[in-house]
Order: sequence, then C-alpha cells, then structure tokens
Amino acid sequence: MSRTPLTGAIATPHADATRSAERAFARGGNAIDAALAAAATLSVVYPHNVSIGGDLIALVRDPSGRTRCVNASGPAASAVDRAAMREAHGEVLPYRGIDTVTVPGAVRGWEVLRRMGGQLGWEEIFTDAVAAARDGVPVSRSLAAAFREEEAAIGFDAGFRDTFLAQGLPVKGDALVQPVLAQTLEAIRDGGAAALYDGELTAGFVDGLARLGSRIGAADLLLFHPEVVEPLTTSFGSYRVLTSPPNTHGFVLLRVLGELERQGIADPLGADFGRMMERFFAANLVRDELLADPRVTSGDVTELLTGDATAHGDEPVLPGFRRPRGDTVGIAASDSSGWSVSLIQSVYHAFGAAVVEPSTGILLHNRGTGFSLDPASPNALAPGKRPLHTLMPVMVDDASGLRFVSATMGGQGQPQIHAQTLLRAMAGATAREAVSAPRAIVGPQRDGDTPSDIYVEGNLAAPARASLEATRLHIIETPDADELVGHANLVIVGADGGLDAGSDPRSDGAASVRGYAG
Repeated sequence: MSRTPLTGAIATPHADATRSAERAFARGGNAIDAALAAAATLSVVYPHNVSIGGDLIALVRDPSGRTRCVNASGPAASAVDRAAMREAHGEVLPYRGIDTVTVPGAVRGWEVLRRMGGQLGWEEIFTDAVAAARDGVPVSRSLAAAFREEEAAIGFDAGFRDTFLAQGLPVKGDALVQPVLAQTLEAIRDGGAAALYDGELTAGFVDGLARLGSRIGAADLLLFHPEVVEPLTTSFGSYRVLTSPPNTHGFVLLRVLGELERQGIADPLGADFGRMMERFFAANLVRDELLADPRVTSGDVTELLTGDATAHGDEPVLPGFRRPRGDTVGIAASDSSGWSVSLIQSVYHAFGAAVVEPSTGILLHNRGTGFSLDPASPNALAPGKRPLHTLMPVMVDDASGLRFVSATMGGQGQPQIHAQTLLRAMAGATAREAVSAPRAIVGPQRDGDTPSDIYVEGNLAAPARASLEATRLHIIETPDADELVGHANLVIVGADGGLDAGSDPRSDGAASVRGYAG
C-alpha cells in the first residue's frame, strides 16, 4: 500500500542532523521521527552542546491542533545533601565536575515523544547516530572553537580525556570517533530508553557514576519519568504564543511580549529596541530570584509574569546562585500531515560537566550548577528537585492554525532570541532572514558579566543601536554572526499550509523543505 505524499520541514544547527531528519522523513516518518533522528545525531556530532547525558524539553503539536509540552528535565539525586555540597564548595556550586550532574532526562524524553505519534522504530531513528559514533565524523567549526575556548576548563576527567583528548586538542576536520558511545546507542536502539534507566546499561552506568563520586543511584534512574503538561500561553496581537511552563524560563518571553502590547512599544526591532531589551533585563532578574521547580516550591506563575524582582540589578550574581548561561541545540520540525515539534536538548555549559562515564561513553550535563546553595532561595538544591531550567521550546499559532515553530540555543538569552526571531517573521521575513538577522542579548553570557551587560552584533541596524545607547545597559560589541548570541532555527507555516525553514548561519546547520513520495 502506498503512503500519502508528505512535505517535511526541518532546521537544525548541524548539517548531518538535518540529513538524518530528511532520511527519517524519507523512510515514512513524520516530524516527530525527524526531530528524534536529528537529536540522536546531534548527541554524537555536537558534544559541546548536547549529549544523551543531558535534558530535553519539547513542544509537540498533533494533527488535531493540540500542543503538549514534554518536560524531560531530570532532578537532583534522592541522596543529595545541600549541607555537604556547601561544605565541599562554599557558597556556590562549581561550573563543572560530578557534583553538578543531575539525572539525565533526554533519552526518556525521546521515548515519550515517539509514543506520542512517531512512526518509525528505534532502529531507523538511530541508524545515523550509531554510524557517526562508530565510524567517526569530522570535528565541526563550532566544536573546534569550543575545544579551544574551553581548553583550560576541560580535561580534568579521565573519561573525558580518553573520549575527546586522546590525540590532543581536536581541530576542525579531525575525526571524532566514540566507539563506547556507539555501543550505548546500539543498546538503546535495541532496548529502548529502558536500556539506560532500568536495563542493560543501568548497573554499569550507576557503578561508574558512583566511582566518580555521584550520588545518583539506580532508583533515581528507575523512578524518573518526564512530565507531559499543557504549555504556558499568551496572546500577542492576532497570535497565540506557546512555550514551556516552570521549571523553565519560558515565562520570560511571554512576560515581555505582554509588556510590548500593554505599554504600546510599537517598534521593538527598531526605535524601541532598547525599551524591549530593558524589559528583558527586568524579566531576567525575576527569573533569577523567583523561578524554581513548581513540584517542590510553591509559587504562582502570575507572579513570574507580572511581578518585580527585589535583586540589585548591577550585581554580577545573586548570593548562592550563578545565572544560567548554556550550550544547547534547538530543532524545529513540521510536516504537511499536521505534526510539528520544537525540541530543545542540552548539556548546559560547553561540554556540560566535562565528565564522561566510562562504561557508556556518556558525556554528562552540568544542569545541577543552576541550583542555589542558599537555603532561602526558591531554587535551593534539594533531593528529587529539578533546577531552574533555560530550555524553552516555542510555537505560535493563530485562529487559522500553526504559524511558527521556533527553537534556539543561547542559555539565559533564549527568550530574547525567540522574540527577535519571531518578531521579524511576524513582520514578513522569511525563515532564513529571521534567523540570520543581527541581534543582541542582555544578561550574563560569559563569566564575570553583570545583568546589565548586553552583547550587540556589529551590524545591528542604526535605529536599534541608537535606542540601546539611550538606555543604561552596558553595550559589549561582538562580531557579526557570533555564536555568543545563539543559534536559532525556525519553521514558518504559511496561510496556505506551505512550509519554510531557516537555520542560523552562526551554527554548522542546515534547513530543508522537501516533498517525500507516497
């Protein structure tokens, strides 16, 4: 029996991942399958940004028009001890090392997405990822730059050295081969997510973590299951904007879009750009002070959307807390059958914890460094609690249906990247134009930054730059098309149902819109 012809759109930050998504579409998959195949490949070829040892948060829209949020962010270990952490590290957790590792949620997240409507088996989704890990891939420009920039902060862990530094510091074009990870991916391909969380890989993984000093035990893996929840939404003009609720900072985008409307900020990409970025500055302070895991810490999302912070905005950090930065991948996928996915996956800082569990070859994220060690903070480290999270997928629809699927990296700046990208697309830009346009990010992107620092690409339009100069924000010049202002990926759905996709030139990515035969 022939299949119905399908048009599939995909945008990712690495061309190999985009090709994996295209192959998934060609094998009869939909946008879920394409996003999963891309995510699996990215977890091999882009280790400075993503691995299967990290977290995942996604929005999934089905053909009926219903959108759900999959929150696969893992919690702290049930045996974690904040007092012991304070004794070991002082007022704040380190950026890297085994004490920053929380339960990795990504693979369980993949499983949930696939069950929501995927058409392909694991073997078809993992084909390219396994081959990339086993046979090797050339080190990309972005990965090579990350190795150079992070050289002083990585290499303390034997598993990391054996995996990535055995032949010295990799440069662009070198072969990145990960045979142990290939075997792990094969086990997950054959046994599903349970292979890692309650199966073939679990005992070795847990034993390896324990030898490294982790408090994560077998029960933490067994009991972890992602949440499937309703998105956080707001209206903006004729649109409805959907994103992930707390423990993520998706509210920052909705808060600022609401302020643009209520306060009559009519030209947010031009003469009013400075006013918009001031509002992101204020929203960042609210996030840093109030955002936490709602399963553990009581709080009203209305306070996040409308409340004010009490923190002093010129301080580099709040007591006991380091503001979120981060390295991440964003995948935007949509198809003509009605499935769409915005998938965000991350190791948090570049190379995450910079620790590789030897038996599995899994690079571990450092999402736990987002916790506070201040017991008075809503975001204080506690057993089984999820940290404040920067991952935030976004979709936009209107009365006629889906209009935009937006996915970005950029750590604490993700809400701002979404806003600038979407506002351009709403004004009529193509997907490529929207993700390529010059932009700025306010807030800490590097160690030592303050909340009022704003990174500005040199080719930002003159009216927008002039409006920034009229604010009290501290402008830091950054080169054009700089990774410091994130990688954006966007799919636009036209009023006629036609698809357009754009991948950020700041990444190693590619976008594709193709028809697939029935």
